[in-house]
Amino acid sequence: MIRTRRTRMVCTLGPASRAPDRIVALARAGADVFRLNFSHGTHDDHAETYASVRAAEETVGRPLGILGDLQGPKFRLGDFKDGSVHLTAGQAFRLDLDTATPGDAARVGVPHPEILAALVPGATVLIDDGKVRLKVETTDGKSAETTVIAGDELSNHKGLGVPGLRIPLPALTEKDRQDLAFALRLGVDWIALSFVQHAQDMAELRKLVQGRAAVMAKIEKPSALDHLDEILDLCDGLMIARGDLGVEMAPEEVPVVQRTLIHETRARGIPVIVATQMLDSMTRSPAPTRAEVSDVANAVYEGADALMLSGETAAGDYPVESAAMMDRIMSRVEQDPRWPKLMAAERDAIDDADTDALVAAARRAADATSTNCLVAFTATGTTARRLSRERPLQPVLALTPNPQTAHRLTLVWGLEPRVATDPNSLDEMTDEAVEIAASLGLAKPGGRILIIAGTPFGAPGSANLLRFAHAPYRS
Repeated sequence: MIRTRRTRMVCTLGPASRAPDRIVALARAGADVFRLNFSHGTHDDHAETYASVRAAEETVGRPLGILGDLQGPKFRLGDFKDGSVHLTAGQAFRLDLDTATPGDAARVGVPHPEILAALVPGATVLIDDGKVRLKVETTDGKSAETTVIAGDELSNHKGLGVPGLRIPLPALTEKDRQDLAFALRLGVDWIALSFVQHAQDMAELRKLVQGRAAVMAKIEKPSALDHLDEILDLCDGLMIARGDLGVEMAPEEVPVVQRTLIHETRARGIPVIVATQMLDSMTRSPAPTRAEVSDVANAVYEGADALMLSGETAAGDYPVESAAMMDRIMSRVEQDPRWPKLMAAERDAIDDADTDALVAAARRAADATSTNCLVAFTATGTTARRLSRERPLQPVLALTPNPQTAHRLTLVWGLEPRVATDPNSLDEMTDEAVEIAASLGLAKPGGRILIIAGTPFGAPGSANLLRFAHAPYRS
């Protein structure tokens, strides 16, 4: 199952979508990677979902990635007596530590003494990605009397943030450590760490993961931007989590940060996901707003590796329709005659390394109209990711003997990863590349195929070989 689009899609699984037939439907609608959100659900839920995704691979005939997303030190409200309340602007509302007593329209418990200890008069509390805004009037360190500045419906366990206040917390909570150990036992391909602020956060995660999965930093805190280079040095991928990021900084700053992060990750060849509220209205509506369509399109124009659906597919009324809509938008943008120029304009100068020079040469050679596709033989995925960084317009078939590598590459722009045998000779490599490219419809009869690989065969190392081949004419 080959998609013509190069930008990849991540779909979050939840009650609306974790059934096996829904997962297959989402994959057929265009999903490349499935996100297990450890903020919700039980380990048994995630184990069943994981097994369903692996089974769906056999049905759709291509690798599907699985991303385990750790909750991190997320602040959330307690429970309400009736499940939810409606707050009105101007009313009083108290936050306190009494989580044993269900909340109502006058108060609610907050199971985080550290956040109540940090609040000061005049501080702003944002709840549910800023839909509800509170102003702190008085506080004694154990409770806070507030005034509702912007009201809305508020339900159990909604997230809350306090922009401008620093609350010292470890990046990995005890829950995260338990979820991480479980996710690694399952065999997830990516681990995402929430609320990364410093390079040390990623260093700790890498130490625990020990190479069993690729690691991803979620950028949700402005403080992470002050340490971006160091964080990028220690991560395999990046997620721009705009919901919490938009709570922590002025809304008009978020698009600028998004553009900056995409540029920085592309320069390094690190895959980047743009996430949160991409098609939010489709959680309850069968059609998106025009603004949401433009938001998705702009992320594609900017060159993001992948876009992510969250509540739209996890808990929405139209999960498959949301994925199909995102696929349509991304595909349409990539048909724009101006899109290739935008991809080329963002290419940075090549490094002096021989491998990067070879990859750049492959991309330039691929510009010839006779070239149908590129094939990268890769053990660890490094060569394929470097080729993706060049943003070639032809499809890139990434062949690897390592199933884990194939799964990780499902997130990377323009790559069609497949598990293949490890060739022992130049002729065997060429025959395998031509046969698989032709069987997948990536190369027309007689079409030119560019192959990039490393020798000696069977040994991991840098690419040092570029070869041309042609798809056979079938009788």
